[in-house]
Amino acid sequence: MNDQIRQIAERLRGLRDVLELTADDIARDCDITADEYLLAETGDYDISVSMLQKIARNYGIALDALMFGEEPKMSTYFLTRAGKGTSIERTKAYKYQSLAAGFMNRNADPFIVTVEPNDNPIHYNSHSGQEFTLVLEGRMMISIDGKELVLNQGDSLYFNSKLPHGMKALDGKTVRFLSVIM
Repeated sequence: MNDQIRQIAERLRGLRDVLELTADDIARDCDITADEYLLAETGDYDISVSMLQKIARNYGIALDALMFGEEPKMSTYFLTRAGKGTSIERTKAYKYQSLAAGFMNRNADPFIVTVEPNDNPIHYNSHSGQEFTLVLEGRMMISIDGKELVLNQGDSLYFNSKLPHGMKALDGKTVRFLSVIM
């Protein structure tokens, strides 16, 4: 895994230490398995944004603090110039660019997500809330609770993110989409 994932893993371990929690405590509180959480702490595991969001929401910290190591400071507005959002590359296949990293107490987390084509099986996530997806470039297949939908450029989808969901790029080409997690 890359250095960014290892830094997130260190922040997870640090949070757990500061809060004096066990991995089992976090797993129970955040509705994830202890094994999944412990793998995330190693830095050798593809840590999903949904897992980080569950942990951040449950313990009242900013998602940005876990993802980027920075606390948001703005409360009136936060401007993100084209191509300048704080980004993290979870794996070579997924890159997340935060569009509101500096805004405190957000009700939603908007990202530009870039997914490279690959033959790996779809990785499924689920988390509380809702999610909005708008395809900016390319085509993607998104599976929600077993239902597969193909989205083309300009298509959008709003869904209950408690349902298991995952996506993949189609046609052997990169897909970019706006994802707003609420």
